[in-house]
Amino acid sequence: MGSFDLPHSSSFKGGSETFLRNVFENILKTYLRKNPTAKTIWELVQSLDNEKICYDHFTFRTLKVDGYGIDSLSSFFMDYGYKIGGGLDFPKKKLRVLWFSPPDVHVPNDGHGLGNGPFPRLVIAEVLVDELTPESQGIIRKYLKPGGGKQAVLSSTLGSLIWEKPTWTDFKQLAKESEIAAWTLIHGYTMNHLAFAVHRFKHRFSDIKFVKQHLEEKGYKLNSDGEILKVSQDGLLFQVSSISERLPVTFADGVTETIPASYIEFTQRQVLPEFKDVPHDEIKEFHRREAFELDNANHVMESTRFTTKF
Repeated sequence: MGSFDLPHSSSFKGGSETFLRNVFENILKTYLRKNPTAKTIWELVQSLDNEKICYDHFTFRTLKVDGYGIDSLSSFFMDYGYKIGGGLDFPKKKLRVLWFSPPDVHVPNDGHGLGNGPFPRLVIAEVLVDELTPESQGIIRKYLKPGGGKQAVLSSTLGSLIWEKPTWTDFKQLAKESEIAAWTLIHGYTMNHLAFAVHRFKHRFSDIKFVKQHLEEKGYKLNSDGEILKVSQDGLLFQVSSISERLPVTFADGVTETIPASYIEFTQRQVLPEFKDVPHDEIKEFHRREAFELDNANHVMESTRFTTKF
């Protein structure tokens, strides 16, 4: 996978940990501002444990063309200690994903949130634009001018597109081949979804089966592609995600249509078998199942599906 040849990460220096936390805080604020349903779920979780929540991962989508791919975002975070953890390929979706493990920083026993909790993993996807049809490539290249990807992190914190907003005609045509590419063209670097670290909760939500039941009882629409509760083959990784709400967007040609926005996820990582005898209050993140599962991820991505109802 070519994107594994990214620059080596550096360690924290000076006050950069505080700066990185502020970047994440602003990415989160933008995501919550743009996604009302995700915000209500986030507030629900927050209310259950006096704001003591932690994040498993933050996920973004990019377009691999003219410097707008994975490394347009990852290079910044790797400068602050993030390291490549692994990758997943989705040939049918013409998509590649890399995930990044966070820097090793001191976290108090009650550390939580983005202020003093553990940093989230990063998951960054890139649409393999060169594998799309010439027509789709032409649409994307019309908007993404070379060099603009250098402002990816700023775009994510502001929630503003680097490129000009596409027309409805172009968006609709691109979506026929790749809904993920079309989603990325209109939403840009706004966070695609965040995932709570269910295993870090101290309340009833520490059991993902209860999370699923509670959200269903509250009337939230959950992604049932595959199953609502997505379980890895080894039985150690559990994921539940919402369905992206559809919000009105006015395109460059004046057409207003409702399209999928972002969604929210819950992830539970079980303790690895070799650490089953470690006392519960001594369990750390490295004792738990790491990485991601191809099938799970493939189903979770359908949370932003345009055309098919679950």
